[in-house]
Amino acid sequence: NEEILTFVKDRDWDKFHTPKNLAMALNVEASELLEIFQWQKENDFLDKKIAEEIKKDTKDEVADIFYYLLRICQKMDINLEEAFWDKMKKNKIKYPIDEFKGKSTKY
Repeated sequence: NEEILTFVKDRDWDKFHTPKNLAMALNVEASELLEIFQWQKENDFLDKKIAEEIKKDTKDEVADIFYYLLRICQKMDINLEEAFWDKMKKNKIKYPIDEFKGKSTKY
């Protein structure tokens, strides 16, 4: 967390990091993650050479996504871990096991 704050401060980027701009940047990075998988064939992940390249690229993109997610939380004073557990409680109520086990439907 401090590393990110120092990184941003050293570059004088905080003025650009509004929640809106950070959310837009997060969306761009999520799209870059999706792009890695866009034209894959169903079993490409089984090919060791392809799988290694996919993992390397995915690692970079999830790091970028994590960075922007943390920045949004920093700017909006959100405890990410607390937010996660609060949402999991809601999801357990919204998707009871007996109704949703083994199903991919939303509601």
